[in-house]
Amino acid sequence: MSVIKIPHLSFVALIGPSGAGKSTFARQHFLPTEVISSDFCRGLVGDDENDQSVTKDAFEVLYFVAAKRLAAGRFTVVDATSVRPEDRKRLVALAREYHVLPAAIVFDLPERVYHERNATRDDRNFGPHVIRSQVQSLHKSMRGLEREGFRNVNVLRTLEDVAGVTIERQRLWNDRRDDHGPFDIVGDVHGCLDEAVALLRQLGYTVAGTRDAPQVTAPEGRRAVFVGDLVDRGPDSPGVLRLVMHMVAHGTALCVPGNHDVKLMKKLRGKDVRVSHGLAETLAQLEHETPEFLRQAADFIYSLVSHYVLDDGKLVVAHAGLKQSLQGRASGAVRDFALYGETTGETDDYGLPVRYDWASEYRGQAMVVYGHTPVPEPEWVNRTICLDTGCVFGGKLTALRYPERELVSVPAARMYYEPVRPLAAEGAPSSPERDGIVLDIDDVMGKRVIKPRLGRTITIREENARAALEIMSRFAVDPRWLVYLPPTMSPPATAAEGELLERPAEAFDYFRKEGVTRLVCEEKHMGSRAVVVLCRSEDVAATRFGIRGEGRGVIYTRTGRRFFESGDIEATLLDRIDQAMLVTGLWDELATDWVALDTELLPWSAKAGDLLRKQYAPTGAAGIAALRAGIDWVQQGQATGIELGALADRLSVRQSAMGAYIDEYRRYCWSVSGADDLRLAPFHVLAHEGAATLQRDHAWHLALIDRLCAAAPGVFRATARRYVNLDDPASEQEANQWWHDITSDTSEGMVVKPVDGVVIGRKGLIQPAVKCRGREYLRIIYGPTYTEPDNLSRLRQRGLAPKRALALREFALGHEALHRFVEGEPLYRVHECVFGVLAMESEPVDPRL
Repeated sequence: MSVIKIPHLSFVALIGPSGAGKSTFARQHFLPTEVISSDFCRGLVGDDENDQSVTKDAFEVLYFVAAKRLAAGRFTVVDATSVRPEDRKRLVALAREYHVLPAAIVFDLPERVYHERNATRDDRNFGPHVIRSQVQSLHKSMRGLEREGFRNVNVLRTLEDVAGVTIERQRLWNDRRDDHGPFDIVGDVHGCLDEAVALLRQLGYTVAGTRDAPQVTAPEGRRAVFVGDLVDRGPDSPGVLRLVMHMVAHGTALCVPGNHDVKLMKKLRGKDVRVSHGLAETLAQLEHETPEFLRQAADFIYSLVSHYVLDDGKLVVAHAGLKQSLQGRASGAVRDFALYGETTGETDDYGLPVRYDWASEYRGQAMVVYGHTPVPEPEWVNRTICLDTGCVFGGKLTALRYPERELVSVPAARMYYEPVRPLAAEGAPSSPERDGIVLDIDDVMGKRVIKPRLGRTITIREENARAALEIMSRFAVDPRWLVYLPPTMSPPATAAEGELLERPAEAFDYFRKEGVTRLVCEEKHMGSRAVVVLCRSEDVAATRFGIRGEGRGVIYTRTGRRFFESGDIEATLLDRIDQAMLVTGLWDELATDWVALDTELLPWSAKAGDLLRKQYAPTGAAGIAALRAGIDWVQQGQATGIELGALADRLSVRQSAMGAYIDEYRRYCWSVSGADDLRLAPFHVLAHEGAATLQRDHAWHLALIDRLCAAAPGVFRATARRYVNLDDPASEQEANQWWHDITSDTSEGMVVKPVDGVVIGRKGLIQPAVKCRGREYLRIIYGPTYTEPDNLSRLRQRGLAPKRALALREFALGHEALHRFVEGEPLYRVHECVFGVLAMESEPVDPRL
């Protein structure tokens, strides 16, 4: 039995005359979705797999599908005769275009086998001359397959060879997705051995032994990754090589090659290279080394892989960076980009090549860490960061701790090499920057698929994105403020009997079935959802949010609109919140200079005044007037002897219901003339510098909020709550009675949450909160007469599944947005999630739920 080894990402051509058994072989060794058959494509185009008149169009389909698969990084097999070089040329070109290794499995069987097999097939009605021609073409060209570009060629010459083959898929050398780290990624060393040792020690590595025989021990579980350019310009390139070679050999480090390393390797192997840019210094240092060390150093550099894909594809390390389309692929173009980046062909005033700003256009999911181009300070640009901080030029040697995203550096002892362009030269770009104000419409338009760290993959439909763009572009605040949009919230299962649609019992039962027994019930304020983002100063707003001249914070609605037309009201509220943060010491306790709060703004009429005046009040007044007229008519009819008693009773009941409707919405309204008439009822500390806090338990949130409320009762309204232990019937009954009491008074209802915050249940993420609204409040939602038996019976059929699913998706996106912002990800990554929440508001879900 023979084994054919093929890389996981390959473009495989099955080559052989008709009747060679390629399709049978493909079915045995590859997934049906991996195989693109020319015969099948003929059937797609012409309804007949043997219709040769559609061959040209069929192959256009084949090439199109193959291109889509290769672009997506999918293993792809082409089942076609492909016996002539011109048949294979397009296949090799596709493999090169998408930086995938082309492989060939050739069926060079005895000619009689093809004839015998085709003779038994009714769908093969061509003469034997066709087979002879195909065999001749194959034999004439198969020796040139490697020259054509195929990097992996396997020839099967007998039926026994075909029957005994095993296909073994191998990972490319750059594919280390199962290596999850954690890592310490070190920037360009350039021969600075002392600084490299100092940095490793600062990172927690033990460096012992001697220069010629170093001994390095890594912190538990960690590994260093060097981004290349180990040599040239610095004082001890051989010492750096020894250190890194030792670490790689003993598993304490990975290393990718830099362009300086590759140039040295070529020189050591006798190639003619230009001795410049510090190579002369390295060669002079190597004159004192043994031939054996020189050979080992050249072999080591030659063995290095152009780049690494690590941690399930979340991290890519390459010397000069790597575009998304090249990650995890193998070709000369991939290696060149990883070594040198991409240049325009021009030179700057210092004679150095002008490079394309690939980082500012990067949209990949993976974090890309690189070096190559010195910068004064590392800066995150679209999930990319350059760690070459010019140690050899008198700067510093920098490492990135992953996944912590912590930067660690040591200063250079001195300037070892005069840079051609000063690190901080006036007008010289320190690192590529993307304008934080500008968002590309392609970031959000069309169908989008987002994978948050909580829950499942979320799809944003194109039509929903269009609706969200209309709102966001016309009404929303500056998107740099929008670090979060609140999710919708699901009610409990509908009560099966009685006069109530919603009851605490069903809310408790939901969590009980999910295995959650510790709950907190918080009073649900009848206000308007308001997100508060507050910075300690306008300077913080500029440095952390990139916003200048717009104050030090914002208060916005759940659709991203600024709450107040009057900037004075907003500024006054923000100042008072800041004062409460100072008095309580929370700025210092949280070690932050900004905070985001999730709140309810009271009264409801602060935002909904027009709605109340123009819709609810006229509806109630008109309804009562009509009912009063109806009752008068009935009474007149009864005075003349007409029996209308039952109708009079029904009209009286409805008049009473309409009065209750008006009384209910009046509970949540009062006159607002300024900031003194407003109250904020906070219930979550969403995030602060260094932490997104939705996963903290609710006791932590409420303890901080209580302190704010106590410090500024004229700003905040405290949220009443009851803790419930579902294993204790008395505790459950107490919370149930409390709900009845508050909903009979002035409260909308309560929100039931797991004390532990975010909980993963039997089938994944469970509802982070369930709202349970009172009987009278629901008149505002369902109408004044919803409690009539016929109406209640109809409303009990309301479907909750779409609402529950929507609530989970929106919560997962909001949680993800906060984490991305806190972790310093670019605006478009944060905005992708925020925009997704707004887009899902267009989902066809009953808004009354």
